[in-house]
Amino acid sequence: MKQALLDYYRISPESFGDVGLTTDTGSGDPGFFQFGKSNICYGRCRLDTAPNAAAASAFDASTAVRKNGDTVLLPFDFAEVIENLRLERYRQKSPGGWEQFASNEIVYKFYYLFRSLLPFPIRRQLQRLYFQDWKKLPFPAWPVDLTVDSLHQEFLRLLMEASGVKRLPFVWFWPEGAPNCLILTHDVEGSAGRDFTFKLMDLDDAYGFKASYQVIPEKRYKIPEEYVANIRSRGCEFNIHDLNHDGRLYTERTEFARRAARINFYLRKYGSRGFRAGAMYRRQDWYDSFEFAYDMSVPNVAHLEPLRGGCCTVMPYFIGNILEMPLTTAQDYSLFHILEDYSIELWRQQLALIKGKNGLMSILTHPDYLIDIRARNVYETLLNYLRKMVETEKIWVTLPAEVNAWWRARDQMKLVARGTNWEIEGPNKERARVAYAVLDGERLVYELPAWSS
Repeated sequence: MKQALLDYYRISPESFGDVGLTTDTGSGDPGFFQFGKSNICYGRCRLDTAPNAAAASAFDASTAVRKNGDTVLLPFDFAEVIENLRLERYRQKSPGGWEQFASNEIVYKFYYLFRSLLPFPIRRQLQRLYFQDWKKLPFPAWPVDLTVDSLHQEFLRLLMEASGVKRLPFVWFWPEGAPNCLILTHDVEGSAGRDFTFKLMDLDDAYGFKASYQVIPEKRYKIPEEYVANIRSRGCEFNIHDLNHDGRLYTERTEFARRAARINFYLRKYGSRGFRAGAMYRRQDWYDSFEFAYDMSVPNVAHLEPLRGGCCTVMPYFIGNILEMPLTTAQDYSLFHILEDYSIELWRQQLALIKGKNGLMSILTHPDYLIDIRARNVYETLLNYLRKMVETEKIWVTLPAEVNAWWRARDQMKLVARGTNWEIEGPNKERARVAYAVLDGERLVYELPAWSS
């Protein structure tokens, strides 16, 4: 369990002295429980568990944390809960309502068979019907779920208190001491979006941003060689978006294996390293069939996605050797066509919450949906807001490939004591910064000392 904290913070293994962390999960089945006021967890717990997230508050595991000498006793397995949340294993509980109806194989096939024949207003009404209960979903937390990140902070605090450590060094999350990271991504859904790509690129450029473009390699539209070359020549990134975006990538294992092989072919053909599935569909336990270096298909909270759930973190994390960069903000389609909200207020709320946890601010918009002048005006308002925020907060703005390179380098870094100081060893160490986790009463806060070359 300590290893989960070491991986998240890149802390020295000797940081806690002889203090141990042990668990007694009991013999019950996995279920939902709570830790503190707002952290809903999923796993085995000695206090018992609830069958659904709505009843999790009946079992607050924080009340059963004990100290026994130099050991902290927990009523659940911290690492198991973190993995259950990140990998959405809590979805093993049967979905209800419209999601259960829509996941029926016959209904699913019928919808995608006739989807292209349905006028857009009818499709939009069907989608709104499907999402009508989104406000009632208790978990993951809306509009951003910070459970994984809050749990790491809470358990680091517990170990620091138990070991008597008041100030603990760790490797800061982002290079050069940036408080957050921002990436812009655009999924190209159809030929109209493909043809609008470079006008959207002009708009991004006007505000000083470069973006990653995810393109569907089969059936939807042609991908001219010059299209790919122009995206890259302008400093943007070219990635793969599903195979043909028919909604069936993960429905059956044998067919999935065939499609994964085709996706891998296109990754090699275009020299791409990143991927996002159509409609944010995902099965993280099947990712070992893919050859991409990083994925962007897992939402932080998926209340407005066809596949509900969410990874409950605003930080990248590894799935085997694949780096997952979660989508931490709402899609433009959801905002405009499901919520009918033509403002940036939701995005502002989400960005503020992500900023508070020093997380990844990932934005997903579609050139197809920004052709409309009303939607484009909202997007331009967002770009203006982002530019001001970046300038004020000194946020690291980059492309997904650079996040992938940094996170892999950070994963190999370690802290080494040099007298009374700490130094970072590992690849790209010159970009890394030593930060401190500091006990502030009953809270744990981060401090990042000023750095000069």
